Amino acid sequence: MGPQRERRLRLTVPGTSGARPAAGRACSGYLLESNGVRIVVDLGFGALPRQLAHCAAADVRAVLVSHAHADHCVDLFGLYRARVLPEPPFPPLPVYALPEVMDRVGSLDGTDGSRRFRAGCEYHETGPEQEFSVGPFRVRTVPLPHFVPDLGFRIESEGSVVAYTGDTGPSPRLVDLARDADLFVCEAMYQGAGPPGPQRFLLTAAESGRAARDAGARRLLLTHFWPGDDRAVSRPEAATEFRGEVVLAEEELSLSVP
Repeated sequence: MGPQRERRLRLTVPGTSGARPAAGRACSGYLLESNGVRIVVDLGFGALPRQLAHCAAADVRAVLVSHAHADHCVDLFGLYRARVLPEPPFPPLPVYALPEVMDRVGSLDGTDGSRRFRAGCEYHETGPEQEFSVGPFRVRTVPLPHFVPDLGFRIESEGSVVAYTGDTGPSPRLVDLARDADLFVCEAMYQGAGPPGPQRFLLTAAESGRAARDAGARRLLLTHFWPGDDRAVSRPEAATEFRGEVVLAEEELSLSVP
């Protein structure tokens, strides 16, 4: 008999920066594996090369994209190229995303690029409050407030739950997204009080901790940091609100869930 596949849910982090890559880092990207099946959640600037070190292009079962900002989706184009250019090409890449994600990424290939890009993908148009399955993964989308439409993903497999925000401002929907999650992967762009204004579309570390507390999450993974910030500041700020384990996302970090 060959080696048994690990059934436990595992998260590996190719990228953690928000807006643009910091030196030596990449933008948002997350690789989930369960029962030998691998899916990718978001692929921002520089995330693909790090992801390929852990999972070959041919082995990606599907990609989930939270929203159309380039720091979350631009490297999807590279993964598409890695799948369609070999001879013979790999099967079409299943992509679960909002339509504007496909339009933005496809436009990288010229005026007719969107059509070619969609032809190289098995596209599943995804919107708020949808449910679908990819292998052992069961996914539910939760709409969250951002500058553009954003979908949080609640992903369950093997009895474990990972909740992921994409980008978001404060919202009661975060509790629905992360309720009793084993791991809450939450954006935490700002430190301190954050910028002033009547409405914000990104979270402070303390707000991330508060959302994890209110949701009853078991572990909090802070991510989507502003390039150049001292990330060590974010952990105690989140811990003022959340008494569970607070982890700072780092490139190449790998966690078993739970």
